[in-house]
Amino acid sequence: MKLVNRGFLIIRPTNVFWNWVNATEKGIAFTVDDQPEPSVYLIEEDFFDVEPLIEQHFKAIFEEELAMITENESLWPMNRTIDLFLEWFQYEAGTTVVDCEKSNLKADI
Repeated sequence: MKLVNRGFLIIRPTNVFWNWVNATEKGIAFTVDDQPEPSVYLIEEDFFDVEPLIEQHFKAIFEEELAMITENESLWPMNRTIDLFLEWFQYEAGTTVVDCEKSNLKADI
């Protein structure tokens, strides 16, 4: 096992997000209980306070989560503020990432 020099944010959509999904993608009826897994975003390894990291990364994370549903940006909420992000998503943070696999990590650029 190898220690990876990153911390992490776990992002879980709330029912507000799923309500938007259901309105955007007709024929889908998701709730927060239906979500199979959260998203994990790697961040800097050492931090003392997570709020500045959320403020730094929320726009990119918000857009990534929206793009996983639809790439049609006209369907995305227009004013993607930190307050809206906090209504749409819950988060957890941590500082230890361990790679259990023997193969090298790959990053799509």
